[in-house]
Amino acid sequence: MIKKIINNSVPLIFMTVIIFAVPLSNFSAEYIIQELLTRTARNAFLILSLLIPITAGLGLNFGMISGAMAGQIGLIFSCDLGFKGLNAIIAAALISTPIAIILGIFSGIILNRAKGHEMIASYILGFFMNGIYQLIVLYLIGWLIPVHNKALLLSRGYGVRNSISLSGIRSALDNFIPAVITGSEGAKNFSMLNSGNIFLLIQLPFFDGVIKIPLGTIILIIISCLIMRWFQNTKLAHDMKAIAQNQTAAYSAGIPVNRTRITAVVISTVLACYGQIIYLQNIGTLNTYSGHDQAALFSIAALLIGGASISRAGIKNLFAGVILFHLIFITAPNAGKNLIGDAQTGEYFRVFISYLIIALSLVIHSRRRHID
Repeated sequence: MIKKIINNSVPLIFMTVIIFAVPLSNFSAEYIIQELLTRTARNAFLILSLLIPITAGLGLNFGMISGAMAGQIGLIFSCDLGFKGLNAIIAAALISTPIAIILGIFSGIILNRAKGHEMIASYILGFFMNGIYQLIVLYLIGWLIPVHNKALLLSRGYGVRNSISLSGIRSALDNFIPAVITGSEGAKNFSMLNSGNIFLLIQLPFFDGVIKIPLGTIILIIISCLIMRWFQNTKLAHDMKAIAQNQTAAYSAGIPVNRTRITAVVISTVLACYGQIIYLQNIGTLNTYSGHDQAALFSIAALLIGGASISRAGIKNLFAGVILFHLIFITAPNAGKNLIGDAQTGEYFRVFISYLIIALSLVIHSRRRHID
């Protein structure tokens, strides 16, 4: 019993904080559920990209930021080509996939030269790739790389604007299958406003609000999780697990260690690319130069909060983490405001918690490994 509590100390700490933060925020259950559904759909795919490198013994992939940048480049050119709605998301994915694969191969080669120090290497690699990305979007696009839609460019004629509106893409995947949860009165009002254009309507007694479900994105995430479960039983996944346990033994067994590790990084980078596209279609705005900055930090923090470690993570950790992490994100600012009269304190608190949880999880994992 005590061992289980120690092993799950991080999620238990967060659950304790949430028990106090939720009532202090004074938010309604309807608002919290709506925000939680939206944020879970928005972020889950990004977190999913972290599972494969952990399986292969590469630890937490701070370099997933490379995939996020590839997704943003795909969205920029998708907007330039004039695509709208779901077609724009598919076009962005097709454009960014080869970029993400190339970046994944490059990252995998680098990490193979930094065995035993993959996390710090991927963290520094993220800074390096960010510099290359800034060079491309700030100088090369519009100057060396042609752009048809001049509205995307800075006034000087080259370089992408700081902020790009994704109004033609916003929630295209989320609302692909319209679905709501409501009560009888809420359903009547919602149907009048939307001409009854609802694929799935869930009516609950004693509930007069309306909660929109991003069903299209949720279905895609569920399918991706099922594919991930299937993948975990494939030979490639077993090879990754063998490498994670003992690379020398894996070499002796005829497993191509370096190639398998590169494959794990490529898969992670491509999934992060798709995850960033899903994230931004929900947000509806692309912050060209900073939209990818916190993708790795918050995704890793959420996964660790769900009870994962740098050597063990699963889909249950993904969903537990994204729910706990975003409950803090939703409630902390208002809880801070109601507790001490300053909402900004809540903002500082949740950023501080993100770094603290990563540090705490790494310390706990290091202690476990030392004891073992």
